[in-house]
Amino acid sequence: MNIDFSEMELSSFPEFKGGAKELRAKMFFDGTNRIMKGLLVPGASIGMHTHEDSCEMIFITSGRGSVIFDGDASPVYAGVCHYCPKGHTHSLINDSDDNLEFLAAVPKQ
Repeated sequence: MNIDFSEMELSSFPEFKGGAKELRAKMFFDGTNRIMKGLLVPGASIGMHTHEDSCEMIFITSGRGSVIFDGDASPVYAGVCHYCPKGHTHSLINDSDDNLEFLAAVPKQ
């Protein structure tokens, strides 16, 4: 199966998971798993949340930002893949002056 993000509508998710500003994303959902192409403008974030029944991989395609993973902050930038295993907590923050773009997969476990 191919997922063509160019054919999907861009959606806005204000204060996603309790974050700041909004997440802009094109999202595929098959009823169980999510795959998305997302964008956070400067100052936007995805709020802190725990993956109770899934994990998440976030591959940064453009820009810079930070993740907070189980309470520890670390930088992310183009080429970095952040992994949040099932049962762990994380947040993605665009604390830069440019857009932060990423691909993410959230498979249910």
